[in-house]
Amino acid sequence: MTITQLYYVLAVAEHKNFTLAAEKCFVTQPTLSMQIQKLEDELKIQIFDRTKKPIQLTEIGEKIVNQAKNIVNEAGRITDIVEQQKGYIGGEFKIGIIPTVMPTLLPMFLGNFIKKYPKVNLIIEEHTTEEIIKRLKNGHLDCAIAATPLEEENLKEIVLYYEPFVAYIPEGNSSSEKTEIEISDLDIENILLLQDGHCFRDGILNLCKNNKYLNENHFQIESGSFETLIKLADEGLGTTLLPYLHTLDLNEKNKSKLKHFKNPKPAREVSLIYPKNELKIHIIDALRAVISGVVRGAIAFSDVEIISPKKQA
Repeated sequence: MTITQLYYVLAVAEHKNFTLAAEKCFVTQPTLSMQIQKLEDELKIQIFDRTKKPIQLTEIGEKIVNQAKNIVNEAGRITDIVEQQKGYIGGEFKIGIIPTVMPTLLPMFLGNFIKKYPKVNLIIEEHTTEEIIKRLKNGHLDCAIAATPLEEENLKEIVLYYEPFVAYIPEGNSSSEKTEIEISDLDIENILLLQDGHCFRDGILNLCKNNKYLNENHFQIESGSFETLIKLADEGLGTTLLPYLHTLDLNEKNKSKLKHFKNPKPAREVSLIYPKNELKIHIIDALRAVISGVVRGAIAFSDVEIISPKKQA
């Protein structure tokens, strides 16, 4: 039994196809198939049911894959241990970021991080919170930036900042003349939301549910971007809520339509998330320091009420 054989098994288990798994592993399909067959012969069991399309794990195969994940991940951490001991901050580092954070936060810290740590090869991927959790647990990401708390047993969270919700209310709305608003001031039946799958959307739903003003069926229009929601609001189709950092790049005309909430301001908690057994802590600490340094000047709210990003029944 070898680490390479287990790596090939994990690839087939993920892609459910020998040819595709071989491509992802940069080997020929016969080579990958032969190594997996050798492992099955050694163990005297079948890991995969090849009669099904797509290929499925057998019952014992599922148990082997779960253990193989631990073995392959731990083997890969030997290099991390050596690099950490040497104080070397470099190598490949995969980070996932949720869509509602990526466009505002990434430009703020990426340039600074690359200049300070040029030996780190950052691989940045945009994923939903659900996909981020899955990839962190499968070892496909080293860390992530997402709204928290997620309450995942095997993941650790380091808070980066608190980002308030800001209402975008066009002229003519009953609350458009107010300096500060409360949740009760929102026209709940006409709020425009991001599409399902965005945790910011779930945060808004939770915010309104917590205040007992919401029947989710009141929401009629959903979109994939804040820019579209703003344009729809300007067309008189409703109001929307935006994350604070997104409001900084609006033009002056649109900024005049923003309404902040009274204290404690409803906000989302944005954190670095990583597996508890992650050994690339030296890179995570470097990332946290850089992000905290650039965000501190743009956002500094303390009197906030954290709204959960998780769907609530």
